[in-house]
Amino acid sequence: MTGSVGWFVVGLIALAVGAEVMVRGGAKLAARLGISPILIGLTVVSIGTSLPELAVGITAATTGSGDLAVGNIAGTNVVNILFILGLSALIRPLAIEQRTLRFDLPVMAGSAVLLWLLAVNGVLSRVDGLILVVGAIVYTAVLIRMSRRESQATVAGTPTPSRRDRLVAALRNRLAVAHFRIR
Repeated sequence: MTGSVGWFVVGLIALAVGAEVMVRGGAKLAARLGISPILIGLTVVSIGTSLPELAVGITAATTGSGDLAVGNIAGTNVVNILFILGLSALIRPLAIEQRTLRFDLPVMAGSAVLLWLLAVNGVLSRVDGLILVVGAIVYTAVLIRMSRRESQATVAGTPTPSRRDRLVAALRNRLAVAHFRIR
């Protein structure tokens, strides 16, 4: 028992350190590439931080424990939206960009509804899985395209949010959107 608790604590510490490194690295990558930190947050950081869910999902699927895979994603999303995002807003109010309100949050809600519609028969089939994966790819492609348009507008002289505001938005959106991108 003591050994398990010790490993749990070590895992939590490693997770916290890894998250910090990923956030800092993502912000630096965005600055070096001249792209929006929100794009890094919604793609690289979100995929990186979703790797534990991917590992659980693959392991659960290969061992016949599909309910664990679905429960992991559902539970993670509920906690991310309600607890983590709520706690973040309690600490400091979070500005929400118009693009997030018009695009990212509706996609998040739509993906949850899509998952529910696909799962209402009690099974997520391979076809359902393909639909979800294609949706994630299309979402990522649209994000990249939107980011390029924003970069071109910035070069043309359109004002852009500060680097800090973009990083905060990227982190916020990572919490709200990333786990709905079922892989």
